[in-house]
Amino acid sequence: MSLSIRRVVTGHDAQGKSIVEIDDVAKNIVSRRPGHSSAVIWTTTQAPCENTEPGDQGLRDVAACAEAGAIFRVVEYGPGVSPRMHRTLTIDCAVVMSGEIFMALDDGEEVLLKAGDVLVQRGAAHDWINRGDAPCVIAFVLMAAKPVVANGKTLGALG
Repeated sequence: MSLSIRRVVTGHDAQGKSIVEIDDVAKNIVSRRPGHSSAVIWTTTQAPCENTEPGDQGLRDVAACAEAGAIFRVVEYGPGVSPRMHRTLTIDCAVVMSGEIFMALDDGEEVLLKAGDVLVQRGAAHDWINRGDAPCVIAFVLMAAKPVVANGKTLGALG
């Protein structure tokens, strides 16, 4: 799999004029299991975010969201991607950019998502299953959230 995502990041010069600060291909690519590639596009560590923070915030080594932050990433799930049931301590807004994929919940329910579909994942345990013959690419924005509490128990991160 060769995930190649062009990033264009704007900012401001010393006089406050809008400029393009970054125009490149995302370099922070990780794989968490066979058939998976993830490009970190941008991250924040606080809310509200700082628009003048120096440096490339897409180069941070992030597996999870900062306590008050957010992560923008693009993920490619290849056909037959290895399973990984997990729960994040975030609200994840997702847009399927290409291909199709099943989102499976811990009770066995599955929902087929296709290019153009959107999903809001609110701390639910889930897995991504690509039964097709083409990769599925999804853009995610993960926003820090309080853990889910069910039956008096706090549901922590999984996987």
